[in-house]
Amino acid sequence: MEKNENLIHYLLMLGDNSMILGHRLSELCGHGPNLETDIALTNISLDFFGQVRSYFQYAAQLKGEDFNEDKIAFLRNERQYYNATLLEQENNDFAYVIVRQFLFDAFHKELLEQLMNSKDTTIAAIATKSIKECRYHLRFSSEWLKRLGNGTEESHQKAQLALNDLYVYCHELFAESEVERKMKESGIGADLDAIKHNYLAIIHQLIAEAQLKIPETIQRVAKGKLGFHSEKLGYILTELQYMQRAYPDMQW
Repeated sequence: MEKNENLIHYLLMLGDNSMILGHRLSELCGHGPNLETDIALTNISLDFFGQVRSYFQYAAQLKGEDFNEDKIAFLRNERQYYNATLLEQENNDFAYVIVRQFLFDAFHKELLEQLMNSKDTTIAAIATKSIKECRYHLRFSSEWLKRLGNGTEESHQKAQLALNDLYVYCHELFAESEVERKMKESGIGADLDAIKHNYLAIIHQLIAEAQLKIPETIQRVAKGKLGFHSEKLGYILTELQYMQRAYPDMQW
């Protein structure tokens, strides 16, 4: 039973990351800097929600009873979400959107490549299906990062400001929780220490190519993966859960 609970919790962690970032990107629909980029960001959002459905459908199957993906997505309270704090951060401007996306994409790619070899065949299948999307996401965000960093003086300044503000949240991605440790030891979850080495190499190289600088700041203590969130998640959930809360079990 404990193994099942840990697996469900791990699935929620994976799904919540994709759901919260997917929601943030959905807020940009119709607000991109140009039509092509607007459509690209919307499609990336849809990619994330496709991953969410796969994780939550599997979690609902393990939970049994009358659980389904919608109840898992919409009927939990704030402390029952386990996404990284980085992904809650607002769309202050286009530079923030790109830097946040880049910092997560580089991590997500390494994570999925490990999960493709998970002993849990369903997780391995989800990761194998999602990896092509993730590689495109990283290519998109890294190319835009370099365009902003090497662009005008204003775009460079905004990209650096976004990096200064958001980089402090990256430490949490590798702060191994008890559930992540157990999943790693069982061969189901990823090894975050191994991911961190490759992650830092990727982001340092691309940040240098964008002529930006890694900020010399103390990493912020963030515990979103443990259910302790910034106030920003409350606003996200207010929008995300409204229809399901107002009209329980509504069907289209």
